[in-house]
Amino acid sequence: MKKNTVLVAMSGGVDSSVTAALLIDQGYEVIGAHMRLLPGDQSIQGEADARRIAEELEIPFHSLDCRDTFNAAIIGDFCREYRAGRTPNPCVRCNQQFKFGALFALADELGADYLATGHYARIDRQKDHVRLCRGLYKQKDQSYFLFVLSAAQLKRVLFPLGGLTKPEVRNLAEKYHLSSRKKSESQDICFVPDNDYIGFLERYDSPWPDHGEIVHINGKVLGTHHGTHRYTIGQRRGLGIGWTEPLYVIELDAEQQRVIVGEKAALQRDRLQVRDVTWSVPPQHTSLRVDCRIRYRHHPAMATLSIRPNGDVDVVFDEPQYGVTPGQCAVFYDDDCVLGGGWITV
Repeated sequence: MKKNTVLVAMSGGVDSSVTAALLIDQGYEVIGAHMRLLPGDQSIQGEADARRIAEELEIPFHSLDCRDTFNAAIIGDFCREYRAGRTPNPCVRCNQQFKFGALFALADELGADYLATGHYARIDRQKDHVRLCRGLYKQKDQSYFLFVLSAAQLKRVLFPLGGLTKPEVRNLAEKYHLSSRKKSESQDICFVPDNDYIGFLERYDSPWPDHGEIVHINGKVLGTHHGTHRYTIGQRRGLGIGWTEPLYVIELDAEQQRVIVGEKAALQRDRLQVRDVTWSVPPQHTSLRVDCRIRYRHHPAMATLSIRPNGDVDVVFDEPQYGVTPGQCAVFYDDDCVLGGGWITV
């Protein structure tokens, strides 16, 4: 007998292809779906690759043209955040609005019971609750990018790759004879294929302010720059200024077009604030202890959370952390499981 129906997000890459193949083997009725997000040849090739995999697996296939809404919601936000002096995380926004937004809407339209993706994360299903947990393959764990999923959504999500390593996934692609088995890893930001985000910003959303002051935290002007969008918190290289000690970008003042620099110790922060918080495990108290990650590759640090009446969260770390960056995400963990997360403001 067939199990329930599952809609699988298919990019055309190896991870989503193996996800679909595994679910077929597990007895699910699988439907493939691809979202066209990008203009030009890259989007056309991605859809063709995904369609080919669906044909190889002999499953139905649907394609959604999301280019206009992706351009406005994700790429537009990416540019606005840099103009405001923040460093955005477009992958989290995409997960929220597209991979687990538009695709959930399609799943409902098709009557699918579940939505599956090729993320390296796990779902812990207990009798009375469901929790998002880190993938067992720590090098590829993507739970940080998935904190935007609510408890209700998690009940309908499948992550078949959560207990696998990347080499194991590639071996499975060979076993299933999938045409995606030789494809290389995708880049971090899909709409910046050369990873040159500065060039992308200046091509896509010009003009940008092209001059301003580089100022030491003591107030001394040390030099000039060609736009705050060219810098990120914690940056050391490429500042073009001399000082008695190595200097790092401490703050970006986009309104005054100032890059604030200082010694490494000035990068330390013992607290931050978080807005637009999503809880996959609703808190029972207004104060709780968590492991907090402030970047994808950040090692979780112990902290105390205080939840404000408006839902924003104050985070106080046991030990100061380097490189707290407005616009990035703070994600709260209980051991390997995600409790929730939101967007860093200060």
